[in-house]
Amino acid sequence: MVSSSHEALHHFGQKDTAGLIRNLQRLFHVPFPEPCGFTVLNTDLTEIEPVERRADSVVRVNTKDGDFLLVLESQGKKDERKRGSWPYYLSYLYEKYRCEPVLVVMTQSSSTARWAAQPIRFGLPGWSSLVVRPMVLGPDNVPVITDEKEAAQDVSLAVLSAITHGGGPRAAAILGPLAAALETVDPAIAALLVQLVTSGLGDSQAKEIWRDLMAPVNYFFRHPVAEQVRHETRVEDHVEMTLKILELRGLQVTDSVRVRVRACSDLDQLKTWSERAVHVADAMDLFDDEED
Repeated sequence: MVSSSHEALHHFGQKDTAGLIRNLQRLFHVPFPEPCGFTVLNTDLTEIEPVERRADSVVRVNTKDGDFLLVLESQGKKDERKRGSWPYYLSYLYEKYRCEPVLVVMTQSSSTARWAAQPIRFGLPGWSSLVVRPMVLGPDNVPVITDEKEAAQDVSLAVLSAITHGGGPRAAAILGPLAAALETVDPAIAALLVQLVTSGLGDSQAKEIWRDLMAPVNYFFRHPVAEQVRHETRVEDHVEMTLKILELRGLQVTDSVRVRVRACSDLDQLKTWSERAVHVADAMDLFDDEED
C-alpha cells in the first residue's frame, strides 16, 4: 500500500517545484534553466494494452530556453522492476511531449538511494545503447538543517530535509528550526508545507514533536490549502488500497476497473469500494448498486 511518506516525497516536488529545482541546482550543480511556469501533467503512462504504468508525479517546467519534464519518483525500497519502468517513463514522455525528461528519485533510505543512483545501462558491454542516470535525493546528500537562520534562508530545502530524514532519528532536530522558519512565509504556502511534513515523518517521536510545534499555529486545520492537500492524500490512499486488496485476493483487475477507481475523487465512495473489495467475488462487483 502507498504510504503517506511516499506521497509526501513526490508531492513536495509537485507542489513546490521551484523550490525543488533550486535544491537540485544546489545539490547536483546541474545548470537547470530558470523556470517561468509549471504544469502538473497526467501521470498515467499506460499504452492501449496491457500493463499499467504510472509515474508518481510529472511536472512540465516552462523556461525561456524551452520546456523540460520533471519525473518525480518516491522510492521506499529497492525494486529491480524500476530498471525497466524508469527508462520506459522517460522515452514515453519524450515521445509524447517532445521535451527533455529529467528523472528525480526521492527516498528516506540511504541504501535505496545508493541503489537508485546506479546508472541503468542497456546494450553491449562497453557500448551502451541507452543509459539512464537518475538524480537521487536521499539522506546522504540532503543536508540536515538544524539551524533556524539556515532554515529561514531556504524554507523549501528545510522542508525537503525534514521529509527526507523523516524516517529516522535525525528528523526531530530539524523540526524546531523549520517551525520557526515557516512563520516567515505566506500562511497559504506554510499550510501546504506543514501538511507535507506531517505526511512525510515516519519516526514516531518526530511526529509527536511536530504535532506539539504546530498546535499553537494550527496551520493543519485552519487553512483551506492544507485541507485540500489532506483530501487529495486520503483519496489517493483509498484508491491504492482498493486496487491492492483486489490484487492480493487474486482477482482480475481489468483496465476499466482501474480507470473507474482512479477517476473517483469522492472519498466516501472510495471508502465504500475499499470495504467491498474485501468480500466481492469479482472486481466489477464493486459497482453493483450503481447505475451504469
